Parts: sequence; structure tokens; C-alpha cells
Amino acid sequence: MTGIRLTAPAPGWSIDADVVVVGSGVAGLTTALRCAAAGLATVVVTKARLEAGSTRWAQGGIAAALGEGDTPEQHLDDTLVAGAGLCDEAAVRALVTDGPDAVRRLMETGARFDTAEDGSVALTREGGHHRRRIIHAGGDATGAEVSRALVEAVREAALHTVENALVLDLLTDAEGHTAGVTLHVMGEGQHDGVGAVNAPAVVLATGGMGQVFSATTNPSVSTGDGVALALRAGAEVSDLEFVQFHPTVLFLGAGSEGQQPLVSEAVRGEGAHLVDASGTRFMLGQHELAELAPRDIVAKGITRQMQLKGTDHMYLDGRHFGAEMWEQRFPTILAACRSHGIDPVTEPIPIAPAAHYASGGVRTDLRGRTTVPGLYACGEAACTGVQGANRLASNSLLEGLVFAERIAADIVATRPRAGGAVEADRGHVPLLAPETRTAIQRVMSRGAGVLRSGESLAAADEALDELHRGAGHPTGTAEAKPAVPGVEAWEATNLLLVSRVLVAAARRREETRGCHWREDRPERDDANWRRHLGVRLGPDGGLVLRRTDTEAFGPVDAPGAADCAATSTTHPTPEEP
Repeated sequence: MTGIRLTAPAPGWSIDADVVVVGSGVAGLTTALRCAAAGLATVVVTKARLEAGSTRWAQGGIAAALGEGDTPEQHLDDTLVAGAGLCDEAAVRALVTDGPDAVRRLMETGARFDTAEDGSVALTREGGHHRRRIIHAGGDATGAEVSRALVEAVREAALHTVENALVLDLLTDAEGHTAGVTLHVMGEGQHDGVGAVNAPAVVLATGGMGQVFSATTNPSVSTGDGVALALRAGAEVSDLEFVQFHPTVLFLGAGSEGQQPLVSEAVRGEGAHLVDASGTRFMLGQHELAELAPRDIVAKGITRQMQLKGTDHMYLDGRHFGAEMWEQRFPTILAACRSHGIDPVTEPIPIAPAAHYASGGVRTDLRGRTTVPGLYACGEAACTGVQGANRLASNSLLEGLVFAERIAADIVATRPRAGGAVEADRGHVPLLAPETRTAIQRVMSRGAGVLRSGESLAAADEALDELHRGAGHPTGTAEAKPAVPGVEAWEATNLLLVSRVLVAAARRREETRGCHWREDRPERDDANWRRHLGVRLGPDGGLVLRRTDTEAFGPVDAPGAADCAATSTTHPTPEEP
């Protein structure tokens, strides 16, 4: 355990529970419902409203072998290919085998999916899939329907929920076992300010960290809070260098920042073409699946074509769909495009890649357990081994469902117990000023975006280290003061930590693999780099890197999972002055 925590007031209130789930997307709410159904006192903590996480933004759907002639084995094969040699096959097999029944249980919970004329579930196809196996809802509003069904189920079950709450740090007992979390509740509600949920099982389902980049499909709440908490708690994170850039994000102009509208892969699955300004389909001949190649390949193809043509965007042409198909199959995307003055019925859609999904995260085993006893992780915050170096389209919601059920089953079976939380502080992380968030995003977009090199990553590393060293100290005029504890400062501090880890891993991985594209190391190097990179915080707050011996993770409680060999340490975290 590091004993390192965010600078924050001491908790002024507390709740006791058997399990606390942090996050209200498909992973978090599924875990909570299963734990509560088994009689465990369950508390759900979420950063905004229950329905405000990343799940509701998912357009495409959920991949599962539900169609005639499709099998889990075929789904496994497509996932392994997309993962570029770094998937954990046991984890993928669990995903594709458990997946169909997990989807059926989601339907039993109340989720309503689109149907074909014969009444069966309608299936579409997306990039990297050789079969039509994607179920969807509302045409292109699958995430919104999944979120609606789960939120209604949580409210019907009267689960204890704490909304508008930013999780801060993990509590542990004298033996280093999880004992709960500290959190800060914003605004109105039953609780306010910093408090604690005391529980021997904590499930991190906090979503992604897309806000480390200037342009992303992620909502503003996706600031890597769960991964940062896990790091400060001493957990190992893995493969953070593999950030998937979605190939087709609505291009809003050079310099656009913040959350950008997604143009689902399902649009290409239904037959839309990627073209340049002259109307040429440039993905033909680059991959056997052309526009439906895995996302990393399509994103690279678009980026190469932009470089070749000297422009900052390409186009997605679905004019041949006609108005009726756009209105019925893709109403959300149609409305988003039209709100920005683009009509896909009559003109190609300008698109460019943007940060979309973190394939890495807090390392877990097949039961969602991390390297810290009693701490679990699920969904985009976790690295289960399913996604490898590049996530297969529409596997994310399925992963959330399947591993949420596995986590709940483990908690119910083991009934974790912990002693009272103890203070084990060796230092507090000095906070960054809220305005630092923009500086981090611009550094990351320049140096660690879809195109990377040793030079760009070194520059990003240096810039992030400068921000890190300056944290907690007055800057600028004589009137400037150190950042005070608060949501924006905590978010900026979390963003800096996960950015430092991402860049450190990307610098260390000297090859191109999946969605990690090194211009100066353009080839995949299986002999040296078909390996995972684990990162943790050392006792002094420095980053400690571990490369696995094979593509297998190994058990989370193995010697080396916490005590890494062959490490390198960067600048330590300074103690608060």
C-alpha cells in the first residue's frame, strides 16, 4: 500500500455497507443489482446522476453470438484478431461464453432491443466482426436504453445511491484489506462535503479517462478517477498506452475541444463508405474488411490519408441510405449532424479520429479482483485482458455485463470482511489548479495522440513532469495561491496521474501494436513486446513499471503483482508543504 492520498478534508459523515459500487454505467449497476439481490447491503456512488455516465452515449450496441450460425468460438476469434496478440484468451473465452446469457438477463431486467420483421432480435455488423452479431436499441441509442433499464431496476429495488459524488481514495484496515472509500458529495442531497462509505468490498466501475485528451467522445466526468484511486491505493494498472481512437467522430473544425459527437461504427456496418474530398474510397486494398477493419487499422488509414492530402479530416458517405433509413436506423446521429449544419442524407459527413476508449486500466483476474484485497474493478476502468491492444467494436458493454456478474458472484461467495479503516498516510498528493486540466489535455493530444513517436512522447513526459513538480506551489503573481481541495482540482490531479502513467508506458513500448502507433517504431515486435506493461506507484510516489514475461497476466496475488521486478521509477510525488 502506498498510503498516498489526495489532499482533502477528513470525512464528516459515513455510511456502513457490505459493498460499495463506484459508478452507474452498465458495469456498476449490474454489479449492484446482483449483490443486492443476494442480500448484501449495497451502496452505489456515482459522480453525477445515475444515468449520466458513459454507457448512455454508446450508440452501436452489444456484441454477442445470438444469431443463427454464429458461435462463441467465432466471436472469440474476431476478438483475438482485433486485440493484436495481447488478449488474455481465458478472459475472452469467459466473455463470449457467458455473453449470450448475460444479454438475455439484461433483457429480463427490462432492456428492449430492436427486432426484425419476424420478431427476433435485429442484428447488425461492425468493424472487425465477420458476422452480424450486434444487438441495438432505438436504432443508434443502445446505451441510452441499457442505462434506462438498469436505472429503473435500481430505483425499483430501492438501492442506496449517493449521486453527485466524486470518489477520492480507498480506505484500508490494518492488514491492508479494503475497508471502503472516501468521497465528496457536491451540492444538494442527504449528504454534503467529504464523507466515507465503510465496506469490505469496493467495486470500481468509474468508466474511462478520455478527458486526458482535448478531443474525445467521452463525457466531461471521464477523468480517470477510478484508475487514479487504484494507483494511490497500491494497485497495479496495465496497458494504459492502448487508447482507442474512434475512427469516425464528427469533425467540428480545427481546434475543437471537449466531448465530440460520435458517428457509430454501425453506420459503416450498414454500408457507408469512407472517402476523401474527391470521393475516393481509400480503405479499399488496405484490409480485407475495408471500412469494417478493426478500429486501429481504420483510424490509421484515415490519419494516413489526411497526411497524404494535407487536410485535417476525411468523410463518411451514407447518402445512398436515403432519408428513411437515416431517420429510422440512425436518428441520434442524424440529429447530431443536422444540429451542426450537416445533412447526411444529402452530403458526406466530415469525420476525424478522436480519443474514445481505454483498453487498459486496473488489472484484474477473471473474477474482477485487483492486486489489492477486497478491491474489484469492472468496465472501462478495468483491464481484464479481454481488450488486448485494441477493443473489438461493441465488446465494451458486453464486458461490463459479464464481468459485473462475475464480481458479484465472487463477493457473494466470499463475503469479504475487514477491520476498521486505519490512517496510513505517508503523504498527500499536492493538488493542481483547475486550469491545469486544459494544459494536460493539450500536452497529451500533441504528444500521445493517435500518432506517437519517441520524440513526441519525451516532450509530453517532460511537460507533464513540470506540471507534477509544480503541483501545490504558488505560481505566477504574488497573489497566486496553491490549489484548494475541490472537485476541479481533484479531477485535474487525477488526470495528471493517469497521463503520466500512459506516457511512461507508451515510451517504454517501443513498437507499433493495436491502437499504440509509434511512427519511429512502425513494426509489431512479438519477440520483445508481446507482453503487458504493469505500472504502480512506489512508496515514494514514483512510477514503477513491470513487463510481464509472456502475454499472460498471471494471478493478481502472485509475488510480482505488487512487488515488481525489472522496474524503473520516475519522479516521486512530493509531500505537501
